[in-house]
Amino acid sequence: MQSLSFLHLINPLYSLSGFVVGALVGFTGVGGGSLMTPLLVLLFGIHPATAVGTDLLYAGITKICGSAVHGRNNAIDWPVVRRLASGSVPAAALALLTLSHFGMDSRGTNAAITTTLGFALLLTAVTLIFRQRLLKGAAAFLDRRTEREIATLTVALGAVLGVLVSISSVGAGAIGVTVLLMLYPRMPTVRIVGSDIAHAVPLTLVAGAGHWLIGSIDWALLVSLLVGSLPGIALGSHFANRVPDRVLRPLMAGTLALIGGRLVL
Repeated sequence: MQSLSFLHLINPLYSLSGFVVGALVGFTGVGGGSLMTPLLVLLFGIHPATAVGTDLLYAGITKICGSAVHGRNNAIDWPVVRRLASGSVPAAALALLTLSHFGMDSRGTNAAITTTLGFALLLTAVTLIFRQRLLKGAAAFLDRRTEREIATLTVALGAVLGVLVSISSVGAGAIGVTVLLMLYPRMPTVRIVGSDIAHAVPLTLVAGAGHWLIGSIDWALLVSLLVGSLPGIALGSHFANRVPDRVLRPLMAGTLALIGGRLVL
């Protein structure tokens, strides 16, 4: 009887969307929030706050697994994770308190979430297209920074990500990795990615819990997304090496730019 009630929660359309987004994330490595949240808002008409809050818990659950794998492979720089979290967690809490103060159902809050989501998607698209140019442009400036200054900039990056992720669920993936590559050019890329994923766990869980407390989580939606996305991520990861990056990266960046422009305008 309980299993039947559980199955009743699953919406096949949401699960199919979760599968498609999961497969794309497996192919490209771009964070699910960049794809799932605008899909829920634009295609299914989900309230922006509910879409963001549900996606944050979804991301937290899935990234726990990724963080565990990177941890076993010694591919996480924990001091960097702590620096990021010391900026992102307080910033996320402050952003959520601000949203709660103005009311999650108000027109102003709805507009703020939608606009922030749009700009975050545009920023992600720019990051994907111009990553190498950004890295080269920042190298001369960052090479002259002291270790203490780099640590301060890492905390500041965490704060920016905390605000972006808590309001829009976007930013912890492509943006975070690109800036970390600028700040720590000598760190192996696998440790950059592992550290970014490990940092995303406390950030998305704290931000997701905050949305839960202010009532912007749809549990049936969350279950439906997980049912589809977990096999989708596995399938996309399996075939990722067979699709050229020079094809996927511009395609994904163009898609995010179109969606971001649609939300902003």
